[in-house]
Amino acid sequence: MQTTFTDAQLEDPAVRRSNEILRSCVHCGFCTATCPTYQVLGDELDSPRGRIYLIKDMLENERVPDAKTVKHIDRCLSCLACMTTCPSGVHYMHLVDHARDYIEKTYKRPFSDRALRWVLARILPYPMRFRVALIGARIGRPFARLMPDARLRAMLEMAPKSIPPVSRNDDPQSFAAQGERKMRVALMTGCAQKALNTDINDATIRLLTRLGAEVVVAEGAGCCGALTHHMGKTTESHQTAAKNIRAWVREMDAGGLDAIVINTSGCGTTVKDYGHMFRNDPLAADAARVSAIAKDVSEVLVDLTGADGQDAVWRPAQEEIAGIDARAAPAGPDAGMVVAYHAACSLQHGQQIKAHPKTLLKRAGFTVVEPSDPHLCCGSAGTYNLMQPEISGQLKDRKVRTLDAKNADVIAAGNIGCMMQIGSAAKTPIVHTVELLDWAWGGPKPPALCGAELRKDAVPRLR
Repeated sequence: MQTTFTDAQLEDPAVRRSNEILRSCVHCGFCTATCPTYQVLGDELDSPRGRIYLIKDMLENERVPDAKTVKHIDRCLSCLACMTTCPSGVHYMHLVDHARDYIEKTYKRPFSDRALRWVLARILPYPMRFRVALIGARIGRPFARLMPDARLRAMLEMAPKSIPPVSRNDDPQSFAAQGERKMRVALMTGCAQKALNTDINDATIRLLTRLGAEVVVAEGAGCCGALTHHMGKTTESHQTAAKNIRAWVREMDAGGLDAIVINTSGCGTTVKDYGHMFRNDPLAADAARVSAIAKDVSEVLVDLTGADGQDAVWRPAQEEIAGIDARAAPAGPDAGMVVAYHAACSLQHGQQIKAHPKTLLKRAGFTVVEPSDPHLCCGSAGTYNLMQPEISGQLKDRKVRTLDAKNADVIAAGNIGCMMQIGSAAKTPIVHTVELLDWAWGGPKPPALCGAELRKDAVPRLR
C-alpha cells in the first residue's frame, strides 16, 4: 500500500511504525474471511482492510477523527485473527493500537462513552475495587432490564452468582518447588482474575511446584495494562506496565527468573509486547528483558513435562486416577473425560500458541474435541463485551452453540474473559486448562465441576 507521510510526520516513532505496517499491506482481502465483525455485520469498514484504510486516511491527514471512523475502529475486537490469516505479515495489532491512542488524544466522545470508559479504567484493573463493583452489580442485577443503556445492562449481567474469597496465594511470596528445583518463575496473578476466579492461580501454583518450579509472586506486580491500552489510554497503561517491569526485573536481578508465567492469555499478549511498547522509553532495555522470558503457562508446562510428546511424566497421575488399578482402567485418552477446548484469540492469534494446551490435555488422559470455526472470537475481548454488547452477544451465541454441540463433559479455556463470556450461556461447565491439568496430576477437583452432571463413563477417569 502506498503512503504519503511527510518526513516531519515520520519523525514520530509511532507514525513511522504505522507507516511500515501500512506499506506491507497489499489489500488482498484475505483478512475479511476470518474477521468476526465482518462476518456478523457484513460491512467492509468493519473488516481489517476497511479499518486500515480509515486509519491511513486519519493518520496521514492528521485529521480529527469523525464519529464514523471511531465507530468502526471501536468495533474491532483486536482478536488478531487477521494477523494469522495475512500472507503479507501485516502487524495489525500495532496499527490499531496506534489508532486508538490517536483517537483518545484527538476525539471528544459523547459524555456517556467517556463516563463508561473512565469507570472501567478505574475499576477493572484494581481487584478490590472490582470486587466491590461486582457486589453492587449483583444487587442491581434483578433490575438490569430496566436499564436504558445496553452497556449498563451488560455490566450488571456480567456479575457472577458468587464472588470467591480473596486468595492469600496472590500475595507477594515464594512457593518452593517439590523435589528437585528445575526452574524459578514469577507468576503474574493479574487483576480481574483475582476478583472473578481465584481457583486459577491456586491451581497454577500447585501444578508448577509439583512439577519442580519455584514460583514467586513479585512485590509490586499487578495489572498488565491491557485493559487501558486497548482503550487508547496509553499513559495509564504504560504506568501500570512499568510497575510490572520494575517488579520482575528486581526478581531477575536478585534470585534469577527462567520465565514469567502468565495464565491469562490476554495479559500474555500484552506482556510479550512490552519490548515494543517501551522501545522509546528509558525502561526499553528492562522491558525487552521481561518480554523475552514472558510465557503462557502452557509453554512452561510443555518445558517442564518434555516437549517430545512423551507421556511418562503424566503416567503416575493416570495410574492413580480414581484410586483404581490402571490395568483395569480403559486404555488411552479416548476413554477419558471429553474436553471441548476453546482457543482464546489472544493465545492462538496473539501469541500463536495453538497446540500446547491440547497436547497437555491429551497427555493427561483427556479426550480433546474442538468446536467448528475455532479461530473465531467468543466476543469477550477484554472490555468489548461491555462496550459493544450487541455484537459481542451475537459472537457469544455462535461460540456457545458450537461448543455445546460437541456434547463434552467440560469446556477448557486459557483466558478468564473467555471463561466468563462463554460460561454465562453455555450448558457445559467451563474451567481453566490448568485446573484440569492440576486435577489430573493429583490436585483437587475443579470447583466448577463439583455438582456438575458428567457422563457416567467419564467420572472414574478423574478424581
